[in-house]
Amino acid sequence: MSGIPSTLVTGTIAYLVAAVVLIGIVQAARGVGKLSKDDAGTGNVVVIIAVIAMWLFWLCAWMHQWHPLIQPIYEG
Repeated sequence: MSGIPSTLVTGTIAYLVAAVVLIGIVQAARGVGKLSKDDAGTGNVVVIIAVIAMWLFWLCAWMHQWHPLIQPIYEG
């Protein structure tokens, strides 16, 4: 992993941990009877899609700062 920045790996792991925790919360709610099987399945899909969307947004913002396309022009 010499070519992959450690910040990218750390952020990705953080989003994976968040996904596991949120899926665990959905399964816990199903376990205590707050959600039906179908609702828990829908909750899992929502969690996965939401985490992927947030990770992709974070990745784009991080990459734009890592390799900016426009260089600032200083006048002075």
